[in-house]
Amino acid sequence: MAAIPLWRLLQGAAGVLAAMRRGESATASIGREPADQRPGVQALSFHAMRHWGRAEALRQRLARHAPPPAADALLCTALALCWREQDAPYPPFTLVDQAVEAAKRSPATARQAGFVNACLRRFLRERETLVAATDDDPVARWNHPRWWIDRLRQDHPHEWEAILRASNAAPPMTLRVNVRRASRQQVLERFTHAGVGAEPIGEHGLVLAQPRPVQEIPGFAEGLVSVQDAAAQLAAPLLLEGLARAGERLRLLDACAAPGGKTAHLLEGSDAQVTALDVDPQRCRRIEETLARLQLAATVVAADAAMVDTWWDGQPFDGILLDAPCTASGIVRRHPDVRWLRRPTDISRLGAEQSRLLEALWPLLRPGGRLVYCTCSVFREEGEQRIAAFLARHTSALPKAAPGHLRPQLAGGAEALPDNLPGDHDGFFYALLERTAAA
Repeated sequence: MAAIPLWRLLQGAAGVLAAMRRGESATASIGREPADQRPGVQALSFHAMRHWGRAEALRQRLARHAPPPAADALLCTALALCWREQDAPYPPFTLVDQAVEAAKRSPATARQAGFVNACLRRFLRERETLVAATDDDPVARWNHPRWWIDRLRQDHPHEWEAILRASNAAPPMTLRVNVRRASRQQVLERFTHAGVGAEPIGEHGLVLAQPRPVQEIPGFAEGLVSVQDAAAQLAAPLLLEGLARAGERLRLLDACAAPGGKTAHLLEGSDAQVTALDVDPQRCRRIEETLARLQLAATVVAADAAMVDTWWDGQPFDGILLDAPCTASGIVRRHPDVRWLRRPTDISRLGAEQSRLLEALWPLLRPGGRLVYCTCSVFREEGEQRIAAFLARHTSALPKAAPGHLRPQLAGGAEALPDNLPGDHDGFFYALLERTAAA
């Protein structure tokens, strides 16, 4: 099969970035690319998103007035990819040459090809001066919106820079071993035999030395492993610990369950009867696909978890896992478009939804039951502040030991997961609440 020319991949990546500027997620726009181009377009567009603040600042230095949107997206994509030579995916001169070719070959940008060429050639000539001129711009330096940076400084005055650095790094591929089917050691031995490098993390996790398509992971199709970040792997064990009831099968609820990773983890770690909810029927099908691959079974329901009367059978739950909708500010290294799509008002808007779900689900717990509230967010309004407000309203809620805020962490960092092994993981928040008496 002939290699896809770089100019074509640059066209695709610029299209993804242009769509992001219009408010569309990268997942949706990358999904519209031809199948053979998707890996290359994703790699280039994700790299560009992690340097988008710098690219826009450089473009403003090169041209006071922005060209038409398609040409501007292509120009900024090229700048994001080549501004720092040491981690550019291709030599800068190659990127510039192919970006100009991409401009010439598209009707949307052909008239601006000369402008794109002039800007990029000037950048190559004046790189050091132009980069230095943008260093004082915090958006260019940290490649996050200014409001996001300010919020992190407020919420994490001592760790905000480390959070931003980790958020700009490419994440590892982390797996969870299905301990119902195999031990971690057995999976490691199989990986070694297949030439796949991996290191243990957490209780049942493995970090691959190099990410790879899931179909190339030994045992994935058989349900021996699932893709799940190390921080996300804390949810199910946190809920299950101390919940066993002698002679009785646990009733558990996974609210907001799609795509089903945490539902599966609950079933891998217990013989519980699990109900998995998600408001989107299409996402519920993903839960069912996940469970089928792992040879597990749960009751999957498409419903708004807060509209209890539409789905609850009236029997209390022993445990509830609420992985609430949030800004996803803790997983931007996996979804680098999120930082550019979010707005400051999203925090309070999503916070209201988090409170709505907590209020609706809390009465469904039996006395002595437990609820795990988690978000993949590093903003305190979606974590400790949300739980503090809930505790102030509910005297029946007793906080138990939980990880709290986990900031996104690079390999070898100081922050450790509960097994005391420093690891590479996303940003999360965890709270564990026990219901002490009926409301």
